Amino acid sequence: MRRLWAAVAASSMAVVGAVTVIGLNSTASAATGGTGTGYLSTVGAQLVDSTGAKVRLTGINWFGMETDNKTFHGLWARPWKDHIDQMASLGYNTIRVPYSDDALKAGAQANSVDGYSNPDLVGLSPLQILDKVVDYAGSKGMRILLDRHRPTSAGQSALWYVAATPESTWISNWQMLARHYANNPTVIGADLHNEPHADGTDPNGTGSCWGCGDVNRDWRLAAERAGNAVLEANPNWLIVVEGVSCPSGGNANAWDDIPDEPCGWWGGNLSKAGQYPVRLNKANKLVYSAHEYANSVYHQAWFDDPNFPNNLPAIWDQFWGYLEKQNIAPVLVGEFGSTLQNPQDVQWLQKLMAYMGSGVTGMDFTYWSWNPNSGDTGGIVGDDWKTVNQQKQSILQPYLIPPVGGGTGPTGSASASTSVSVSPSASRSPSTPPGGCTATVKIDNAWQGGFQASVTVKNTGAAAVNPWTATWSVPSGVTLQSGWNATVTQSGTTFTAAAPSWAPSLAAGASVTIGFTANGPSSPAPASVKLNGAACS
Repeated sequence: MRRLWAAVAASSMAVVGAVTVIGLNSTASAATGGTGTGYLSTVGAQLVDSTGAKVRLTGINWFGMETDNKTFHGLWARPWKDHIDQMASLGYNTIRVPYSDDALKAGAQANSVDGYSNPDLVGLSPLQILDKVVDYAGSKGMRILLDRHRPTSAGQSALWYVAATPESTWISNWQMLARHYANNPTVIGADLHNEPHADGTDPNGTGSCWGCGDVNRDWRLAAERAGNAVLEANPNWLIVVEGVSCPSGGNANAWDDIPDEPCGWWGGNLSKAGQYPVRLNKANKLVYSAHEYANSVYHQAWFDDPNFPNNLPAIWDQFWGYLEKQNIAPVLVGEFGSTLQNPQDVQWLQKLMAYMGSGVTGMDFTYWSWNPNSGDTGGIVGDDWKTVNQQKQSILQPYLIPPVGGGTGPTGSASASTSVSVSPSASRSPSTPPGGCTATVKIDNAWQGGFQASVTVKNTGAAAVNPWTATWSVPSGVTLQSGWNATVTQSGTTFTAAAPSWAPSLAAGASVTIGFTANGPSSPAPASVKLNGAACS
């Protein structure tokens, strides 16, 4: 009944900028072909472009703007254009971009941009970075779908609003974005709110419902309010409306005699949309969206069916597939993914892709995710943010419709990989910081089975430390996943961060912040920080 996930992130070099609420100067049009020409609309269950030609979105999620980092993840690992080049070369014609309302606030800072790899992003606001991604993706014939993933960067919410982000802010931010991109058909629409659900509201069951009529909980009614407001600001956009988890807004339970309703994944239950459809002022702009995940993400009862995986199409028909089969409206499968480490998950993915169909008349989809740092699914690329997971790609490939102008990846091969980590020269001999150091350890994010942390080390001595190396201890059972702003390695319960070649010196009075993600418990926090062997206070 839920999708349990954690979008782990990075926190490093802060970039500052104010949100500007103006239209883009660019009026770039998506290239004719893979994703059509001009803005998109619907005819029954089919997307069409401005000429009436059929279009299918076969995309991918690139997350990060919804987290504390407030911009795309992986900008600490390689140039931002390289990511998009590789996505296009692999055949993904659309990028679904999750964001939180925090990233749209005036003064919001993107804090995970490596200035060495991405000097042209330094000093830009989250929205300005998004503008650059939109323009470049459009030049490759790709489309962008914006996804309001979280009301704040703190996490997802059962309802579309929280105290810090009321419904009025949600709608006004959507209208701002709709106007901001009004002259750029690369941006095709608004996925209004990610994964409305019931979990966390028991025992009262006050989560998002569908068709219950309560204006404070009925997601269908909220989607109408927001969708029509967005269309007033930009009548060309698609309005993407996800399902709920349980139509009543409460989870199934065992303490009463009332028959339990069918519940599905967060955002994945559109079983009531036929009876209670979303009513927009422009009916040909409505797209429904469902999320679908594998057994390894959460164990649903249908994975135990002896007829698995052949039982799955009937389940998908019930929850969302009927909307396409009855030609009511298109269904975008906006998230689906797995590490594929469980053989059952491979069967699930193969069955799902076949169910969605091939060619331009198949269901639209955006795979979760590009990012390797999705805790329960991993990504299309590995931890180096380059090497393609060929097991996943080979299953998806027959269903992908590449963007026209997609070209090749930065290495000329879709599966090519080169290392992006840099190690300090072996010939350098680290010096001990005269005067010592101070250190601060912060747990930036935590989820079941892992966490993200940052270690800030300040050289309090009178001279530079060149090259610098920081170490710290972690509890037994903690294993390193990734690191940034240094070459981070692990030996036993010690993490070592070696200075990158482009910033080997830590000046007197200067600080460096090393970020990392790890599997295992976040408490007790990392401790015993040292700079070139000297203990920090």
